[in-house]
Amino acid sequence: MRRVLLIDDNRFQLEFMATYLRQSGYSVILIKNPKEALAVAIETQPDLIITDVVMKGLSGFELCRCFKRHPATARLPVVICSSKDQEIDRIWGLRQGAHAYLTKPFSQQQLIHTVSEVLATPNRQRQSSAQLSQ
Repeated sequence: MRRVLLIDDNRFQLEFMATYLRQSGYSVILIKNPKEALAVAIETQPDLIITDVVMKGLSGFELCRCFKRHPATARLPVVICSSKDQEIDRIWGLRQGAHAYLTKPFSQQQLIHTVSEVLATPNRQRQSSAQLSQ
């Protein structure tokens, strides 16, 4: 079962996304405090990270940069989910290292489609890293 790390300081939004993902067969790890996210990602090594942008203490953009800078999480795919729907926000998110940008509100189908697409995209570097650590 694929594991997804969800990061959002809004408990309702976390549960909403978690329900969609669980109904589609994913295992979900919930993080409400973005400052804990890097440590949890290092410890659990999820298959995918989904983060909100606007959060107290650390934005999703900053968090994405943290994931991409740390050797233990640099190859983990990141999806940004945000109500920030301007094209500049999408471009900025992708420049921070996100693999996809999903604008809120979104349907279950949109979320699962985005997650499936990102997970299906080959990432040879991530595969090589996993082989080296075995």
